[in-house]
Amino acid sequence: MQRTLLYESHVELGGRMVPFAGWELPVQYPSGPLAEHNTVRTAAGVFDIDHMGQFSLTGPDADAFLQYVQVYDIAQIQVWDAHYSLLCYEDGTIIDDIFLYRLPVGWMIAVNAGNRAKDLAWLRSHSHGFRIELTDISDETYMLAVQGPKSAGILQRMTDADLEAVPARTGLRATVGGVEMLLGRTGYTGEDGFELYLPAESAVAFWNDLLAAGKRDGLLPCGLAARDSLRFEACMPLYGHEIDAETNPYEARQGWAVSLEKPDFLGRNALLKAKLEDNRKILVGFEMIDRAVARDHYEIAVDGQVIGHVTTGMKSPTLDKFVGLGYVSPAYQKLGTEIDILIRGAAKKAKVVRRPFYKPRYKE
Repeated sequence: MQRTLLYESHVELGGRMVPFAGWELPVQYPSGPLAEHNTVRTAAGVFDIDHMGQFSLTGPDADAFLQYVQVYDIAQIQVWDAHYSLLCYEDGTIIDDIFLYRLPVGWMIAVNAGNRAKDLAWLRSHSHGFRIELTDISDETYMLAVQGPKSAGILQRMTDADLEAVPARTGLRATVGGVEMLLGRTGYTGEDGFELYLPAESAVAFWNDLLAAGKRDGLLPCGLAARDSLRFEACMPLYGHEIDAETNPYEARQGWAVSLEKPDFLGRNALLKAKLEDNRKILVGFEMIDRAVARDHYEIAVDGQVIGHVTTGMKSPTLDKFVGLGYVSPAYQKLGTEIDILIRGAAKKAKVVRRPFYKPRYKE
């Protein structure tokens, strides 16, 4: 089991450490997941997400290679822009969801922790004939996320850079708390915030300085539980739940990230077929009518016939409702459709509702 450089810091703060994607990470702190969740919605929270991976891509053919191996048209991405995308197999199913940063020289690609080795191997397997340098920089790069409406103000006190001038889904290089880093106005909580990429050797000191700088604004360290409930309310997919190698982007309602009009890329024909033909399943949001919690992998049924399964479900801390995400046969995707969640053999009523459950609040 791997540990981030902040492991001892988390333990000192009372973090409850659990295994996740091969790493030992804090699931919560003494404040509890509900307080951490609500703090991110109203003030700010900081997450240690150094289990995620980062690749550097440079070379004369970096743009051409990146156009070929992922689904979004990078011609639309300007220097310092950041954009969500997907790596897909040639059958259109999802290898991973990724974030792309166009830098003055080359690109940085952020990938999911459990997929780091797989993603790197996939990219390298398709690099023949491209003049590129693809480097895994995960070990030397430390990744933190500062999320919530007060996050920009906290970071602003630590830097001379004008963070107010940085729109959502863009990045900049700046010195924050004496540490030079890449900041992306991005995140996976549905709130305004920044993801920080800094030298690994500065992680512990910067973490302490950040918590001190944010104390007056109520900044809390937050764990995996709050990170999951926050992304879930905003209906952001989690690999292994809403997206995986058995699912294509159109089934996952991620077709907006696919640029079918760009030149040929891996999986394009399969993705075109998925857009034009009926898919086997479709992701929906649902709200429980009966009082019950729909956990992942629970079956979804109508009139006793299984039509799908739950991918994520919980009581939404912000909405105070029991809601969930799941895949159903396309015939049952209409808003208001009543479905049953099979919980330990009992059918609990729910209905299909609009997604996302919580509308993201980004700075534009």
